[in-house]
Amino acid sequence: MVIRSSTFSLPNLTLTSHPSSPEPKQLSPICQCLPEPHPGPQPQPRKPKGSPQLNRWSRARAIRSGRKLDRLGQRTLSAEPSPTTHLQDGAAKAAVFSGTASESVGNDDVEVAAGKSIYMVSDGTGWTVEHSVTAALGQFDYCLVDRGCPVNTHLFSGIDDVERLMEIVKQAAKEGAMVVYTLADPSMAASAKQACKLWGIPSTDMLGPITDSIASHLGVSPSGLPRGAPGRNFPLSDDYFKRIEAIEFTIKQDDGALPQNLRKADIVLAGVSRTGKTPLSIYLAQKGYKVANVPIVMGVELPRTLFEVDPEKVFGLTINPVVLQTIRRARAKTLGFSEEVRSNYSEMDYVREELEFARTVFSQNPVWPVIEVTGKAIEETAAVVLRLYHDRRNRCLMPRISKRY
Repeated sequence: MVIRSSTFSLPNLTLTSHPSSPEPKQLSPICQCLPEPHPGPQPQPRKPKGSPQLNRWSRARAIRSGRKLDRLGQRTLSAEPSPTTHLQDGAAKAAVFSGTASESVGNDDVEVAAGKSIYMVSDGTGWTVEHSVTAALGQFDYCLVDRGCPVNTHLFSGIDDVERLMEIVKQAAKEGAMVVYTLADPSMAASAKQACKLWGIPSTDMLGPITDSIASHLGVSPSGLPRGAPGRNFPLSDDYFKRIEAIEFTIKQDDGALPQNLRKADIVLAGVSRTGKTPLSIYLAQKGYKVANVPIVMGVELPRTLFEVDPEKVFGLTINPVVLQTIRRARAKTLGFSEEVRSNYSEMDYVREELEFARTVFSQNPVWPVIEVTGKAIEETAAVVLRLYHDRRNRCLMPRISKRY
């Protein structure tokens, strides 16, 4: 069983173990994975940098990626237990705590805040349930950023027997957690649903309803087996080798390398430095698309082949100048650039001039779509690129991304 935790809070959440349930059996395998808080000095508040709008954007993006952040104004609260709630049939849940605590990690003191827990249970890798919960939490950015409602997620993958499933459900009851699961085996899913109902735990089956709907639509029964189950062998398909080839091609074409190969690319990305061309290229390559990216730099002539390839597969990327300046300053500091190089790379006047130069290039090639990447995750930008790519390729009247199974 693989357990992974991530936090969506300001500041981070640390779970604590408290004696609260009259259960006769201790759940040491799960309890031991939950850290105990350690007292430590309170960190000094750090002065926010940049504009308020940029700070808000940065905090929202950091929350969705699970990074630890300080939240001003929540430094002096102490942990106080809330009243316990009781389970059905006389079993008792653990108390849910609110407030903040301190934890010492190495040489750093990190302030943490208690909050709600979500247990994600999967009989496979957990990719589906994790991304579904993350997408749903994205609807609560306003609360996570401005109102400080911390959420702690725990992923339990490879859960393929009822005994381990029951241990997780019991531990969720102790902590008052919500359980979200993707279990392909109908009997396992039924056991999870029944146990959660018995223990009074809120639960959601992410896989069962849609599997039943597809089975009804196709008129056939599902296998009820997880992807990694014995007997379910997936031979390496053409799509697999296509993805490997796309990744190799994309790595070789990074940052304007080998411009003579732009014709072989499925997608060409163009934009100034630090607009996310490389991570976007790799993400698209993992989906099987050969991607090349070309940097736009003032005073550097763009490769001739960029204007000779099919313009419908070229995409421009642009970004807010304030955000770009912040990213470039951090990058220049990390790389140890000299003061002169920093001024040419990350000063606002230069940033604006370079973005204006890129805008001129885009205007001279009106067929190229220009995508604003400010505040967008790589997945969001990729979705826009692929939708436009498939619309143009298939001449669709309705935006879509088509795939045949």
